[in-house]
Amino acid sequence: MVPITPVLKLLEQANKFLSEQDIAPEVKAQAKLAMQSALSRLDLVTREEFDAQTAVLQRTREKLDKLEQDVASLLSEQEDEK
Repeated sequence: MVPITPVLKLLEQANKFLSEQDIAPEVKAQAKLAMQSALSRLDLVTREEFDAQTAVLQRTREKLDKLEQDVASLLSEQEDEK
């Protein structure tokens, strides 16, 4: 996956360049379409999807921690019985 920071910096620079140039609106529109096309091919997710997956991961970690504690406790009890 491509790190998002360099992509955002590139888009900022391109936007600044296009804003400062005295070029035809058609060229600006084509440049904008090219940038949008490039972004659509990247493996990006929305903030909402990222937050939802983060919450799922947190719950999964909590369950895993609980299961690890349970297994350790059962193993300890088993050792005590020997």
